[in-house]
Amino acid sequence: MFKKIKDYAILVMFEHTIFSLAFALVAMVLAVDIWGMFWGEGRAELIRIGVLALVCLIAGRTGANAINRVIDAEIDLQNPRTAVRQIPQKLMSKKEATLFSVACFALMVVSAWLISPLTGWLSPVALFFLVSYSYTKRFTWLCHVYLGFTCAIAPMGAWIALTGRMFDLLPILLVVAQTTWVAGFDIIYASLDYDFDTSHGIHSVPARFGISRALDISAVLHVVSVGVLLAVGFLAPQLGAIYFMGVGLIGALLCYEHIIISPTQLSKVKLSAYGINQVVSLVLMMFTVVDVVFF
Repeated sequence: MFKKIKDYAILVMFEHTIFSLAFALVAMVLAVDIWGMFWGEGRAELIRIGVLALVCLIAGRTGANAINRVIDAEIDLQNPRTAVRQIPQKLMSKKEATLFSVACFALMVVSAWLISPLTGWLSPVALFFLVSYSYTKRFTWLCHVYLGFTCAIAPMGAWIALTGRMFDLLPILLVVAQTTWVAGFDIIYASLDYDFDTSHGIHSVPARFGISRALDISAVLHVVSVGVLLAVGFLAPQLGAIYFMGVGLIGALLCYEHIIISPTQLSKVKLSAYGINQVVSLVLMMFTVVDVVFF
């Protein structure tokens, strides 16, 4: 049983859930008066919606990664970097991974309906993006931006769950910040597959523009992301110095992320794309929550 749980965790890269979880929690603490609701009559409702929103996020993200492995199984088998994954290695069948994905998506939809009719009706929209992302690399180098936007459904969904509103400025800014941030580090990671992508017709920014220009594009996207996070700090009345310290630290981490790699030195791509950005997620989440809740 423990081996099977480990296989599923590896299949969906569960540790990367933090990328969307951080932005979702930021949206939650900015959407409502957390202290007021928790210590008032709204405590039970806050806890109910918060738990259901997190279930939606985790289930949706997990199902998306599982179905991605199914859809990309043949490509993964041909790519030396990904040929060691569970499905190419026959450690898990496509059918098993598909059933697991369907179960996750079903849990996401049920949880969305339990939150409110609005989130329930919107859940198929989220499902469309969660599934369709896997196909984008077959026809457009904008697949990284599509992935970023798909991840950024998390803060918008969390905001809608707590407020019932869809078009407020703050969640839109969080969507832009997360979209550009994820797209930026996904471009860095795609640099590892430059030779494979160019020889097999897989679309990506590195394959389209070359690794050097791709890394420049990634850096620009990260500058935009930090700029938008600063705008969130100025527009959200709950945020102050602690939050801006966190954004400053995020800026420094992203600078370091780009310093340690170059077109001729890609040995630290995994650290740059994933390791550092896991820390970025934790910094954003912790500094925002501390600022809102304790200051």
